[in-house]
Amino acid sequence: MAAKRILFISRSELVSPLHAEFKSHECQAMVVDDRASALKVLEARKADLVFTLPALPGYRAQELFDAMQLAGYTAPVIVFTEKGSAEEARYYMEMGAQDYWLCPLTWEKIEAVLPVDAPMRPVPQQARPQDVSIIGRHPSVARVLALARQVAPSKATVLISGESGTGKEMFARVIHAHSGRENGPFVAVNCAALPEHLLESELFGHEKGSFTGAISRKLGKFELASGGTLLLDEISEMALALQAKLLRALQEGEIDRVGGVETVKVDVRVLATTNRNLEQSVEKGEFRQDLFYRLNVIPLRLPPLAQRGEDVLLLADFFIRRHAKEYGLGVLQFSDEARDWLMAHDWPGNVRELQNLMERAVLLAGAGPIRLVHFLMDGQEWSPDLPEDPDADPVANPGVQRLPQASAMAPDADGRIPTIQEMEMHLIIKSLDKTAGNRTKASELLGISVRTLRNKLGEYRKIGLDIP
Repeated sequence: MAAKRILFISRSELVSPLHAEFKSHECQAMVVDDRASALKVLEARKADLVFTLPALPGYRAQELFDAMQLAGYTAPVIVFTEKGSAEEARYYMEMGAQDYWLCPLTWEKIEAVLPVDAPMRPVPQQARPQDVSIIGRHPSVARVLALARQVAPSKATVLISGESGTGKEMFARVIHAHSGRENGPFVAVNCAALPEHLLESELFGHEKGSFTGAISRKLGKFELASGGTLLLDEISEMALALQAKLLRALQEGEIDRVGGVETVKVDVRVLATTNRNLEQSVEKGEFRQDLFYRLNVIPLRLPPLAQRGEDVLLLADFFIRRHAKEYGLGVLQFSDEARDWLMAHDWPGNVRELQNLMERAVLLAGAGPIRLVHFLMDGQEWSPDLPEDPDADPVANPGVQRLPQASAMAPDADGRIPTIQEMEMHLIIKSLDKTAGNRTKASELLGISVRTLRNKLGEYRKIGLDIP
């Protein structure tokens, strides 16, 4: 594997303490302190990852984002600072930063975000046919997949509908991967995540000074996706006024930046997804009829997971293998009762629900086999057949100063079975590791509220554990 190359736009003293780590891990670190030098490195495709301070003498990070957008440089950028603020973090994330960190930099954090594939490619999220696979053998899935591949080489817009969690974006990526545009960018926009005025800027871009906070030109997703594919996720949530502007972009192949005076030509294949019945939305006046017809040239309807028969088991086995490998565990098998339950469950959250449930089961089962109790569904008690050992309870025994390791999920060499509290603690810490410390995502993975997670972490601190 080629050595990773990291570009730092920074003062050298903030990076120099890590030089030994870079050398031992075969990483090449380049430190510059001006925009021109940084762009030379990016132009030569010599950076897999970029770290930048918000400002240096004669340099501002937003200038780098603008230049990268215009030139099509797509190395992920992380802004780091000695003194940060929530407002600054929000600003740079909107500019396109992958993340926003506070000093000091550490190798552990840097290693966690290093791109898997190097060197840097000139287009984002490149997807080739071999990189995208749909797991499933049910005829309903096979029919949709065959249609997706048949229409992929065309320029026709495709409307992918289905319940939440059925894998609509995966099918969009399949279309892109077989479209002849696979060497171009695949850009996805969640239309439900932004209010109307921000979504307009996100799609079409804006000029400097076009509204408060627009301190520089920003290219929209239509321009960034030019030559590739643009996915409009949850298109039904788009405001009516913005739908009219989208219709013009689809019909004419051109856009106007917010506050701009020039029309910009774009070459984009547009795909859209929805979890609603758009025909009903049209009847209610919530969605433009002409836009619906323009998007619905090729309709793809994805079946819910509950209607896919034994695909449930195929997907469950796939996710179990993936998560077991991720957590360094061996081969895990399902018990008969667990497989029966998987086939009988109605899966209201579809494939997304199954994926999250399988990760939870891997964390709880440890060495396996995976039993029904490891699914830990709502209202279900955790492993009621396991006896508690109050002498080993870290909450009752303040002398315990370390977290249980992976082996805590199974009896130790003396045959002692770990307590419920130990396994609970192990699961919480593993989930935080998995989500890089993001408590909101960890709580979603665990199926508990953020408040409950916060209270648990507070308990662990009281007994002397080092909890961030």
